[in-house]
Amino acid sequence: MTSPLRALLPDLSPWRDSVDFRKLWLSGLITNFGSFLTFVALPVQMKELTGSAAAVGAIGAVELIPLIVFGLYGGALADAADKRKLILWTEAGQGALCAVLLVNAVLPDPLVWPLFVVAALTSALGSVQRPALDSLMPRIVAHEQLPAAASLNSLRWTVGGVAGPALAGVVVAYAGLGWAYAVDLATFAVSLLFVVGLASSPASHEAAKPSLRSIAEGARYAWNRKELLGTYAIDLAAMFLAMPLAVLPFLADELDAEWSLGLMYAAIPAGSLLVSLTSGWTSRVHRHGRMVVLAAAGWGLAIAASGVVGNVWLVLLFLLLGGCFDMVSGIFRGAMWNQTIPDELRGRLAGIELLSYSVGPQLGQVRAGGVAAWRGVRASVWTGGLACVAGVGLLAVCLPGLMRYDVRTNKHAVRLREQREAATREAGTGAGQGAT
Repeated sequence: MTSPLRALLPDLSPWRDSVDFRKLWLSGLITNFGSFLTFVALPVQMKELTGSAAAVGAIGAVELIPLIVFGLYGGALADAADKRKLILWTEAGQGALCAVLLVNAVLPDPLVWPLFVVAALTSALGSVQRPALDSLMPRIVAHEQLPAAASLNSLRWTVGGVAGPALAGVVVAYAGLGWAYAVDLATFAVSLLFVVGLASSPASHEAAKPSLRSIAEGARYAWNRKELLGTYAIDLAAMFLAMPLAVLPFLADELDAEWSLGLMYAAIPAGSLLVSLTSGWTSRVHRHGRMVVLAAAGWGLAIAASGVVGNVWLVLLFLLLGGCFDMVSGIFRGAMWNQTIPDELRGRLAGIELLSYSVGPQLGQVRAGGVAAWRGVRASVWTGGLACVAGVGLLAVCLPGLMRYDVRTNKHAVRLREQREAATREAGTGAGQGAT
């Protein structure tokens, strides 16, 4: 009998069974760690150079258009090209952009405009890379292991999200911004070594060539799948209305706790890490849509509370709790996507998914910075959290298909599961005949 503690631990079967999953996981762990250093250093440098909350929020604005354009195109490209090559070249490009930040940081008088340019170009490259990463997962992991793979990928992200910002706060304060960018650059170099070793992953025979028509085809599929549409809308609303990251440097100042900035950035990923480390229970949940809705509402409540309290340790506690809810939502969104979307559309739908979980935070930075400049930092945080709860509730009412979703009976999940099982049987029969 499995002990209760063991039942909570992450399922490591994707790590054991797939060499490419291990390589991709390690690559992501390393590069995420470094990227979170830059994630903290960039707004801090913008704050030092401009002293403006609106300018810090504007980083999200300049990232938005490349994210939308290249996210959609990157999804179509992921369906039509070798996914390994896309991942490799975009990883190298992001490393080169990090080198530009490093050079700018060590100038006697660092410039502001390169921060915006690099933010926009990094957004473009990341938007091309992410659909390739997401659409590769169902190819290298068994169908029944996809929820476990989503949990392990979340664990990888959160380890970097906790360690990176926590270290960045110390590095930026005591060593300088240049060292944060330098460490990030080094992590890109190491990450590339793992990506080079991935097996080739060419386009499927049914995949359409990248075009506006193929992008529209993916959008029509998503629109007709109301449970998928619900996951996109819920996450977009939660991130746009309640993402507080742009104002954290100012919140730390307002609480007279400048030392806490790194911890604030690390608190949300730390909550996500806590859920990832105890994610064994997620494989026993079948009503994924309901969990997405409840977790998104919990995220909004936690963020609202972090804006109301005046004690820095309570702020950190509520940010941690928010990270827990955010990870629960992310795990079940990922499971719904990976277990129901056909391979020939996976890249384009991954591009739409990218918009749902990336456009929201980018617009959220603009919203948070603008409201903070208008009504104050803490008002920006708590009003956004309450608006998130209201928005999630309204969407749940308008999209009942999301609340009804059950992976055991959903026709798309059943069809994809049967296709994967048939392909596995056919591969086994072919291997047996070859041996004979």
